[in-house]
Amino acid sequence: MTATADTAIRTDDSVILASFELSQSSWIATIRLPGSQKMSRHSFKAGDTAGLLERLVREQAKAERLSGQPVRIVTVYEAGLDGFWLHRWLCDQGIESHVVDAASIAAPRRKRNAKSDGIDGETLLRTLAAWRRGEPRVCSMVVPPTPEQEDERRVSRERARLLQERTALTNRIKGLLTNQGIRGFNPLKRDARARLAELRTGDGRELPQRLADEISRMLCRIEMLVAQIREVEAERDELLAQAAAQNRVSPMALLLTLVGIGPEIAAGLGLECFCRSFANRRQLGSFVGLAPTPWRSGSIQREQGISKAGRPGLRKLMLEAAWLWLRYQPDSALSRWFRAKTANATGRAKRVAVVALARKLLVALWRMVTDGAVPEGAKLKPAAAAAA
Repeated sequence: MTATADTAIRTDDSVILASFELSQSSWIATIRLPGSQKMSRHSFKAGDTAGLLERLVREQAKAERLSGQPVRIVTVYEAGLDGFWLHRWLCDQGIESHVVDAASIAAPRRKRNAKSDGIDGETLLRTLAAWRRGEPRVCSMVVPPTPEQEDERRVSRERARLLQERTALTNRIKGLLTNQGIRGFNPLKRDARARLAELRTGDGRELPQRLADEISRMLCRIEMLVAQIREVEAERDELLAQAAAQNRVSPMALLLTLVGIGPEIAAGLGLECFCRSFANRRQLGSFVGLAPTPWRSGSIQREQGISKAGRPGLRKLMLEAAWLWLRYQPDSALSRWFRAKTANATGRAKRVAVVALARKLLVALWRMVTDGAVPEGAKLKPAAAAAA
C-alpha cells in the first residue's frame, strides 16, 4: 500500500461524510460513519437546521465514542434552489461544507434508471468520498461567493430579467396588433399611447375596445419596466464608479478602458467571471460554456460544437461582446483573424466563427485583467490612453 493511499484511509477514519438532498418540503441527510460502509438516512422538514445539527452532533459523538479519537464532519449538497446560505451556516457551526455542480456527477447510461432522494443521496455521498480521495474529474465543486459578491451580481442579473419581461410584453403587443392587420407599432416609443388611440385595423375599423384596454395596461407595465431598468442601470454605473475609485486595477475598471466594452459587459464579466480564479484558458472556456466538445472514437473524429455547459448568461454576453469587438476594434489582431477566417464564408460559417472569436476574446480579456496584457492591436478609450 502506498503512503498516499494510507494517508487517505487514515484521514477517512476520522471523518463523517454526509450528503443532503434538499427540496422545498423536506431534507434527506445520508450519513456514513468513519470505517463503516453502511449509510443511514434521516429526514427533516425543509429549513430545520436545528434538527439537522442535532443529528450531526449525535452522529459525531457516536463516532468519537467508537473510535476513541476526534471526528470531523464533511458535508456536500448540490447547488440549486437553496443557494449558499446553508453552506455558510454549516461553516459557522465548524462543519466542513462543499457545494457540488449537479451536472458534473456521472450518471448511469442505462435506458431506464431508478431515481429517488435516497438513491441520489447515496450517489452524492460516494461522489464526495471519491473527490476526497483525490480521484480526478469525479465532480466539480462550486466556489461559493461571499454574501457581498452574491449581492453585487444581482445588478446585472436583475437587468437581464427586466429586459426579458419588456421584450415579452413588446412582442405580445405586436402580435395582437398584427392579428388585426396593424404593423409598425413600437410600444417603446414615448408617443405609444397617443398612437394607440389613432390605430385602425386592416379593414379600416377602430381598434376593439377591450383589445385597446388590454394593450393600454401592457403599456403601463412596459413603462414601469423601463423605469426599473433605468434604476438598475444607475446602480450598476454607481458600482462601476466605486470600483474605479477604490481600485484602479479592478477587472471592471480595466475592461472599461477598452473601446467597445461598455458598462453592461464590464459589470457582467467582472462580477460573474473574472472575480474567480482559473488555472488555464480551458477552465475559463468551460466555465462560460465555450469549450469545444470533440467526438473521437476509433476512426470517427468530429466536432459537436461548444459544450454550452457553463453560464448561459455569460455565453450570451460574450457573443454580444464579439460582435461589438468586430465593429469597434476592426484593427485588432482578433478582428483581422476573423476577417481572414470568414473571407469567403457564408452566413452560417460566420456565425460559427464568431463563437470562436468570442472564446478567443474571453481569453484575451482574462489575460488583460490578470496580467495587464492589452489585446494585440486593441484601442483604448481616450482617458485610459492618456493615463497610460
